[in-house]
Formats: sequence, C-alpha cells, structure tokens
Amino acid sequence: MTKTIREAQPGDEAIILEFIKELASYEKLSHEVIATEDHLKRTLFVSQPKAFALIAEVDGEPVGFALYFFNYSTFIGRHGLYLEDLYVRESMRGGGHGKALLSRLAQIALDNDCGRMDWSVLDWNAPSIAFYKSLGAMAMDEWTVFRLTGEALSNLAARDGK
Repeated sequence: MTKTIREAQPGDEAIILEFIKELASYEKLSHEVIATEDHLKRTLFVSQPKAFALIAEVDGEPVGFALYFFNYSTFIGRHGLYLEDLYVRESMRGGGHGKALLSRLAQIALDNDCGRMDWSVLDWNAPSIAFYKSLGAMAMDEWTVFRLTGEALSNLAARDGK
C-alpha cells in the first residue's frame, strides 16, 4: 500500500467537491454547500490562487484532502496558515492520513515563514478535538468566531462607512 500526499492540480475539482460534500454531511451542514467544480477551478487553479489544497492518496486513489490559505497576524508580524478543511473518508480513518496531511501543512507553514497554523473544529466533534490535542494543538476557547454572509454582508457593504 503506497500512501502519498500531493498538491491538488487542475482536474481535481470533482474529487475536492466530493470531499467537501462528504465533510459537510459529517458536520450536518450539507445545506450550506453551494460550491461548484467551477468555483473550485476559479479559486484554486488560477495564476495567483488565494487558496490551496492537498490530496491524500492510497495506491493513487484519493482518500482525503486539506484546503488551506495564508492569513496574517499583526501581533507576531508574520503570515499564518489557516486550515479551512481537513477530511479523510470514514473507511480510511485511523490510517495516519489526517496526521500526514497536517504534517505536510506544518512543513508548508514553516517553508513560508508562518508563525502559526490555525483551524476551527465544531465543539461536538470530540474525536477530532482529541486528535488535534494529541498533536500538541491548543483550543482557543477565549475567542468567538464571527461571520457575515448573504444579506448581512451586502447590507454592511452598502453602508459605505455610514
């Protein structure tokens, strides 16, 4: 059995979208997925992408993925790597694929002089929380995530600072 982690490439849009939908189903958020293969193509595989993906494979067969982007911390004056999604198919969990994806992401962060790596996890997802803690990750319980979408985002943009 040959395990590999590779950078996603044009043509991977369908498998990435499949993984996104499987992750959303696991998180009970399928109703929120509006991404399409075209969205992924226009954001991941352009001349200056703002987001990137890795694919975990076993014998050339995709079994999981990680999607990430770079952010910036004013406190440390360096970029950070933000892991948006990490997913390994249920039948392949426990085989080290998630750890391999995270290890590659940590190396990408170091290669890009990032000062940290961040991600979010749903508070009910005890297996993932335990897994992340086993790697030395710390929960940032004192922070609350805020989000603007849809009409609220449009309304704020229309205010033009007023």
